[in-house]
Amino acid sequence: MSDTPVREGDPAPDFELEASGGDAVRLSELRGAPVVLYFYPKDHTPGCTTEAQDFRDLHTRFRRRQARVFGISRDTARTHENFRTKHELPFELLADPEETACRQYGVMKRKNMYGRQVRGIERSTFLIDADGVVRRVWRKVRVPGHAEEVLGAVAELARGG
Repeated sequence: MSDTPVREGDPAPDFELEASGGDAVRLSELRGAPVVLYFYPKDHTPGCTTEAQDFRDLHTRFRRRQARVFGISRDTARTHENFRTKHELPFELLADPEETACRQYGVMKRKNMYGRQVRGIERSTFLIDADGVVRRVWRKVRVPGHAEEVLGAVAELARGG
């Protein structure tokens, strides 16, 4: 495991995490279609809720392009399932309480929160192509308009861009 940030053109680090529905998801088993991984700090918080709702609202358009969307945080699968149900999310949330994928993708950062240093997830998104290669990386994500921007990148990838 490493905290080295994943960059565009890198092979996507493989992982297996428990999903909100209770099944395990292994990234390498999703080859053949684009995958969007968005890492976020915590379920049931304002920014994370808005981000999840934005991906939810565009989910049909992601699926039209065969893209799979997954949210990842350090919350448990049970917390994820409650969050997913409450906001009617049509995609799985992946539980990473051991920070396995978080470390592999280099999203754990020191942040200032109310004047004190905390270690947490830096809101980040990765677009992985059908061959398992990272094609786009967004770090320090600002939520407004982000899901739409990711959808545009998926469309560009589908066009061979």
